[in-house]
Amino acid sequence: MSKKNLIIALVLYIASAGLSFAVFSYTAKSEVLADKNNPAGAADPETTLLSSLLTIDPSEPRDQACPLNGAYYTMTEKNAWETRRPLFVMIENTPDSRPQSGLSRADLVFEAVAEGGVTRFGALFYCGAQVSDLTLAPIRSARTYFIDWASGFNLPMYVHVGGANVPGPTDALGQIREYGWEGKTDINQFSVGYPTFVRNYNRIPGKEIATEHTMETTTEALWKVAASRGWTNMTPQMVVGRQTIPAATWQSNYKGFMFEAESQSAGSTKQISYDFWSGYEQYAVAWEYDEATDAYKRKVGGEVHLDMNNDEQIASKNVVILFTTEKGPINEKKHMLYGTTGRGKALIFKHGQAPIEANWVKKDREAELQFVDIRGKDIEFARGQIWISVLANDSEVTY
Repeated sequence: MSKKNLIIALVLYIASAGLSFAVFSYTAKSEVLADKNNPAGAADPETTLLSSLLTIDPSEPRDQACPLNGAYYTMTEKNAWETRRPLFVMIENTPDSRPQSGLSRADLVFEAVAEGGVTRFGALFYCGAQVSDLTLAPIRSARTYFIDWASGFNLPMYVHVGGANVPGPTDALGQIREYGWEGKTDINQFSVGYPTFVRNYNRIPGKEIATEHTMETTTEALWKVAASRGWTNMTPQMVVGRQTIPAATWQSNYKGFMFEAESQSAGSTKQISYDFWSGYEQYAVAWEYDEATDAYKRKVGGEVHLDMNNDEQIASKNVVILFTTEKGPINEKKHMLYGTTGRGKALIFKHGQAPIEANWVKKDREAELQFVDIRGKDIEFARGQIWISVLANDSEVTY
């Protein structure tokens, strides 16, 4: 081949490669910018969800109590959730990530600082996620204390995007391996990927957001992954130290909180407010009791806290302030540590009444979290969402 022909061939090759890359890039971005209400790609026959959403007869009694928060559902919904284990999902709370998707339908939520005064949520989805495929966003990384709280719910599916991995006490990814969760209960976006998880750069219309605030998934997509791996309501046999924990249904090894037999009358404590860290007002929380719904409506950073899925203000039947030890930043990543075992003080708000001064108790990592009165008797929660904000022992709560 002449030198001239060789140059022409080289030019054609480079042009072809450039065109192929452009086509690939466009296609990949089109996949990433999937419909925000359908990030799991359910329209594709190859990614059809394994479970169909339930149709509930309006006349069917709602008399089946959710094991996580005591709210009443139908037998149809109970039959569905009893084939699954709960999802414990890490959701971020930077101002750029708001509004989040899914929090208003969580059965229970933990809230604590992730690093640098920035709070994060560990949200449990189970009973309230059976009749609709909930978009959950934005998903973020694992933290060791959220793993500890999740451990008290008898191996829920732990859902996250990577995690803290600096050697030492904050090494969340190392702990997931150490606890034997890989291959049994851990759903990490790093190993699952598309189409279960999708980066949706248009998830907040009219708002340009950075990549770290774009990761979405859905409840049905996550349960599909679990089903494909044989992770149903049966928790696998686990060896912890010298103890072997036999396989069993999720419900058989979970006791749960106590709940009121009947609703109570409303009180006069209408406002609750607190900061996680002084000077970080964008994460300051305020709750206002609404007697019409017997629930506390949430604000964060001085703004109404909305759920993007339904444009509803997040509201909880129970607001719990859990006081514990706070250490950090621990390393160059500004990771934190919170005391998760032992016992400590708590305030429990329900029905707009004055708070119950309680104690929290968690004997070890795998023990269930309990809230008890001064005599050691279990506190009875109102039936419905439970929101647990974790504050340092010396924090101030105004009500």
